[in-house]
Amino acid sequence: MSTRAEQYVADVLAREQVSPHLVRLTLGGAGLTGFLSTGIADEWVGLVVPGQYQSRYYTVRSWDGAELVLDVVVHDVGLVTEWAKGDCVGDRVTLTEPKGSFAMPADAAWLLLVGDITALPAMARIAATHGGSVPTRIWAEVPDQPEHLAGYLPEGTDVAWLPLADETSRLAEVVDAIDWPEGDGYFWMAGESAQMRAIRKHLMRERKLPSTAYDVMGYWRAVAARQPRAVDPGPIWRAGKAAGKTDEQIWADYDRAREQVET
Repeated sequence: MSTRAEQYVADVLAREQVSPHLVRLTLGGAGLTGFLSTGIADEWVGLVVPGQYQSRYYTVRSWDGAELVLDVVVHDVGLVTEWAKGDCVGDRVTLTEPKGSFAMPADAAWLLLVGDITALPAMARIAATHGGSVPTRIWAEVPDQPEHLAGYLPEGTDVAWLPLADETSRLAEVVDAIDWPEGDGYFWMAGESAQMRAIRKHLMRERKLPSTAYDVMGYWRAVAARQPRAVDPGPIWRAGKAAGKTDEQIWADYDRAREQVET
């Protein structure tokens, strides 16, 4: 029996420069017939752009049953960046079936979201989906000025905009300094892979959070040619759980898979 993932062909209907580092792509067309959202707040799809054969993974910012919106972070170079920075309206792209990992317990008393600009689309959707039902706080480290992102997050969101100085992320320091709320909640974070590895260890070993209380994912790797997430964590996570591996072992497998793809 074939286990090949579903793929969808979509047309780029519109392109909008949301901020200096964020481009919004609206996708649609008959090729999206049958696309079914997971409903998971941080869901992602693999995106294959014209002239390329490798997919890169991006958060689904929204899906209304006809049009799908992706917010793509653009840098100087990159597989998708150079395409997205140009006039791509009218181009045809390929998407893989959506997947997600956000799994906040129903009885969570609070929600903390931490990430860099690559995590911002997911944090925005998570806040829109869950921010009205549980106290939510966001720490967002971005290269853009906060005024460039005015209105990007839901109105009333409790957010700390953190400047990205000298291209050096300080999110690990931010997590170390968090004044954790009372009770049981949920912590979600995404950003550069090496930092995420260190933060996962901090949460597991020092804060001793159960695996159901957090989700920390490496979205990109700091290399000479910065690349977004190139490995879907879903299959690795399921295979690891089936094999009886610990959360730490599974994340180590994920990080190794990323290194093999991106080197």
